[in-house]
Amino acid sequence: MATTMSVLIRLHYLPVLLLIFTIPNSKSYYVGVGIADITGPAAEVNMMGYANPGQTSHGIHLRQFSRAFIFAESLSSKRTVFVSLDACWSPGAVKRLVVQILKNKFGDLYTERNIAVSGTHTHGGSGGFSQYLLFDLTALGFNQQNFGALVDGTLQSIINAHENLQPADIFMNSGELLDSNINRSPTAYLNNPAEERSKYKYDVDKEMVVLKFVNQTGHGIGMISWFAVHGTSMNNTNKMLTSDNKGYASLLFEQQFNPGALPGKGTFVAAFAQSNLGDVSPNTKGPHCLDTGLPCDAITSTCNGKNELCVAFGPGKDMFESTQIIANNQYQKALELYNSAQIKITGPVDFRHSYINMTQQVVPLANGTKVQTCKPAMGYSFAAGTTDGPGAFDFKQGSNSSNPFWNLVRDLIKEPTENQKRCHFPKPILLDTGEISLPYFWQPQIVDNQILRIGQFVIIAVPGEFTTMSGRRMRDNVYLALTSQGFPADTKTVIAGLANEYADYIATYEEYQQQRYEAASTIFGPHTLEAYLQTFRSLAIQMAQGQPSPPGPTPPNQLDKQISLLPGVIFDSAPSGTQFGSVVKDAESTYTAGSTVTVTFVSANPRNDLRTGDTFLTVEHKENGDNWVVLYADANWETRFKWVQTSLILGHSQAEIMWEIPKDQIPGVYRIRHFGTSKSIIGSKTPFVGQTKEFTVVNSNNPYLYQIIQM
Repeated sequence: MATTMSVLIRLHYLPVLLLIFTIPNSKSYYVGVGIADITGPAAEVNMMGYANPGQTSHGIHLRQFSRAFIFAESLSSKRTVFVSLDACWSPGAVKRLVVQILKNKFGDLYTERNIAVSGTHTHGGSGGFSQYLLFDLTALGFNQQNFGALVDGTLQSIINAHENLQPADIFMNSGELLDSNINRSPTAYLNNPAEERSKYKYDVDKEMVVLKFVNQTGHGIGMISWFAVHGTSMNNTNKMLTSDNKGYASLLFEQQFNPGALPGKGTFVAAFAQSNLGDVSPNTKGPHCLDTGLPCDAITSTCNGKNELCVAFGPGKDMFESTQIIANNQYQKALELYNSAQIKITGPVDFRHSYINMTQQVVPLANGTKVQTCKPAMGYSFAAGTTDGPGAFDFKQGSNSSNPFWNLVRDLIKEPTENQKRCHFPKPILLDTGEISLPYFWQPQIVDNQILRIGQFVIIAVPGEFTTMSGRRMRDNVYLALTSQGFPADTKTVIAGLANEYADYIATYEEYQQQRYEAASTIFGPHTLEAYLQTFRSLAIQMAQGQPSPPGPTPPNQLDKQISLLPGVIFDSAPSGTQFGSVVKDAESTYTAGSTVTVTFVSANPRNDLRTGDTFLTVEHKENGDNWVVLYADANWETRFKWVQTSLILGHSQAEIMWEIPKDQIPGVYRIRHFGTSKSIIGSKTPFVGQTKEFTVVNSNNPYLYQIIQM
């Protein structure tokens, strides 16, 4: 009997014992996810992306975030870190400063070699964050406040991911997403070999790749999606900070898995990362002439010879709806792929990284000749802009010849040497950036080349914008190098664009001959792609063979040389008879769900306090008596915060806050609050709060529903 009882007891506890002994090995990896705010100055700073001097920030459409993901086989093994920034790109100086701080905190656990930081390429963030002069010109130089926000947010997101590292499985899936991107330089794409083009159905990549992270309780903790499309749904007339289509797709996905949480406050983190987007536009209606409505000239992207009249439009009635559509397309596809992901990632976590001087690369071609890359230079078509955001003056895309007047202007800055002209041919050089070092370097010459491995999944972190065909060649290049050295045949390679530094565009040699915008911005000359293919092939072979990668030359640190010509905030004052936070335009008494609330407050310059991780506004719902619950903040799609300076001399300004009430908004009593910080003439700063009167939201189908509920 005793023996029988002991057997029964052992059988009773068998599931528990099995659980105890299998938990440590029940998941393939340790995964950590983290998110943090990187939103820059929401006033008076030129926005990065379109290089439009008149496009300065005056509010917030969507806050911008850093999303970090850490991968390890065990708590004691090597790690890789992938970070996606809602930024135009990932500045090298930001990454290196983040790494320096992480080393002080964690030792050699996180370094420049195992951290890849990629930008989504939104054109709606504050500028002035690069240590290279060309990229900061329209922002009137370096902006320490914006740079600091990027450093702090990137750092915090990695720390947050580090602190919630947990056992998890990783699954992969991929699928085709249509109606969300087009090629904005199709004539250049057609210059690629016909045999090569015949391998592909489209002239842009339509594949979306998704990684799904599931913890030991079976709950999803995060997701990364890669899909190639520019962050230019919001055009160059926008003056509110925004994360554009990819940032909004992230918010939609995170809201799905963090119900009730404000943006950036949930535990589930979803990154819609960037890929080989160089010639890829979200403006799917294509380029048309503003004056006639007819298609633009295909080769030059002009209308009757005028570049500025040729503009591409998205699928919506305006840039907001276009952003919403392209974001929702990415979100819906990613959700579908996430829910059906079954390919389990297994295998080692590894990385390779080298700094490469891209001006000194010698590349052997298939015919046996050797070619060399060039010092950086920008071509004429760079000034023409793109159909997503045309440039000014009389520049046009496809320019293979120069202009005497603009050559004269160019030569006042720096006349290119004959060797530089030959090296970049057929590019006519407009800005000889690589031969200028005053007051400091204008563009990078030493850049990161990096590969991250998570099992059979390989991330190729590239420091720029690869065009569609360049990206295809790079993915195949790394795949063949890895599999030829023993990697499994099911290895998946993805491009993570705008990573670790920004060295502009990378067009194919054939596209380079057309000298459209992407080719004119391929700064190391016609053989730029071949040089990258060579260096990444070496990294892949070193990884496959278990050999170290050489560190390479260290990029320059130019932070102590930076020039800033943007004046600081002098002072703020409230008009006579008012105070900061006073309501200028109050809410109506009643609104119908689906309508818009617009209110205005006496405000102060948002540069006084970025309110990082916080908000300039709240929409609050009255619950259970006098308990106010925040439902929306300035990071939500449904709100817009606009800052308007009403008097520069007197220091007067106003905040206009809009709330687009969702059609399914719960009926009830609401209020809107505005938060800010004023600066006195002696420099002291004082926080303030303003709020509207209470107002009622009623159901759009039954405006009396709220009264019935109250009864």
